[in-house]
Amino acid sequence: MPEPNSPIPTSTVEYEYVLPEPVIPQPRERYWLHALLLLATCFTTLVVGARMEFNFLNNLPPFAVGDEYLPFFPLAWALHEPSRLLLGVPFSATLLTILLAHEMGHYIYCRFYGVRATLPFFIPAPTLIGTLGAVIRIKAPIRSRAALFDIGIAGPIAGFVVAVITLVVAMGLSKPLAPGIGPSNLYLGFPAIFYVVRDLLHTVSPGQSVAALPLAKIYLHPTAIAAWVGMFATALNLLPSSQLDGGHIVYALNPRAHKVISWITVIVLLYLGRVYRGWSVWAALLLVMNVFTYRQRQAPDYPTLPGNRWILAALALLMLALTFTISPFRIDF
Repeated sequence: MPEPNSPIPTSTVEYEYVLPEPVIPQPRERYWLHALLLLATCFTTLVVGARMEFNFLNNLPPFAVGDEYLPFFPLAWALHEPSRLLLGVPFSATLLTILLAHEMGHYIYCRFYGVRATLPFFIPAPTLIGTLGAVIRIKAPIRSRAALFDIGIAGPIAGFVVAVITLVVAMGLSKPLAPGIGPSNLYLGFPAIFYVVRDLLHTVSPGQSVAALPLAKIYLHPTAIAAWVGMFATALNLLPSSQLDGGHIVYALNPRAHKVISWITVIVLLYLGRVYRGWSVWAALLLVMNVFTYRQRQAPDYPTLPGNRWILAALALLMLALTFTISPFRIDF
């Protein structure tokens, strides 16, 4: 008990005022830009698809350079009679569906793991297929190797499945190449999946008109060409290098092996460039990507990747084998 007139004991409590973490508002999605690019890509793919369908119906060479200002992009021909654009609906709708499936595979898994990402941006272009594809932008770090793996592989699986279904249906719409048809200025190289689907159709339906023909003797329906584009895009994305989907998969499996495998991929593509020059271009692009991103960590090293993902990795390797072709196409002018 304190003595009289002695100071009353007190306790001193120190308070520290902590500022709340700033709330950073997420930028609004630019829906107008996504819609504008989608509409533009619809138009450019309708232009090339209309000419493909017109040639298919009239037994003209599938790909022939006419008097277009840009090769294989018949803008003046399509706009001369705008109703012709309706002919391009099968090709355009099929191709955009395959590209959308691929990008939405990535997007849905980004949402699943809480990784902020944009909706797909379609890229219109006056090219042979009317587009340069589609992309999404990931705007937040990926927090685990499992998330990186799942986000990376979801796109190729979704696009591949839709492309295979399309190819099965489109092969039934294709027809034997008419005798006496003029030469084409472009010839497609077929990946293994085309032979698998043709042989499957021959087994299931031996009477199918194109099932027993060599692929070079089949006049592919425009939707089959859209499926070919989907397969080609799948193969490109699954290349195990840098920031491609295949590179994400390899990094998730083994971060230390990612750099080595990325450079091996560049060397292999340079070698294949002796057969198809386009692979040399891709090798150059991947070389630049490897140089500028080789120190970038795509995901934390720990926790490690669950063992069940290796089965999906084997599936990714199988998809690459089925969709890759050493010489995708040859152009003769």
